[in-house]
Amino acid sequence: MSADHPVRGVPPEARVGADPTSGIVREEAFAVDGMWAGLVRTAPGAASGWHHHGGYETSIYVAVGSLRMESGQGGRAVIDAGVGTFLHVPPGAIHRESNPGDTDSELVVVRAGRGVPTINVEGPA
Repeated sequence: MSADHPVRGVPPEARVGADPTSGIVREEAFAVDGMWAGLVRTAPGAASGWHHHGGYETSIYVAVGSLRMESGQGGRAVIDAGVGTFLHVPPGAIHRESNPGDTDSELVVVRAGRGVPTINVEGPA
């Protein structure tokens, strides 16, 4: 521990656009060795492109709105999640997010790992 490293805040206007995937807006709050944190916004009715997060473990918290997560063989594993729900995305899991609701969704995302944080792909096997 060190007094030389104080806690820092990252207000919304300080977030920066991050590794794009079609259909969603990803904003990075901060990235340090081994961890990435940010916010993902999805418009009502929109869906992201298929992607995975390489070697990263990913935690998603639904802060606003709703989320539909498709993954697994042919994208047939579906989770519908509302405010207050956490999801875990294992490393390499091909998935896509959509917003089945009628308002923007906001997801708080934290990833632990190293390498390229987002790899866009054609779809699941």
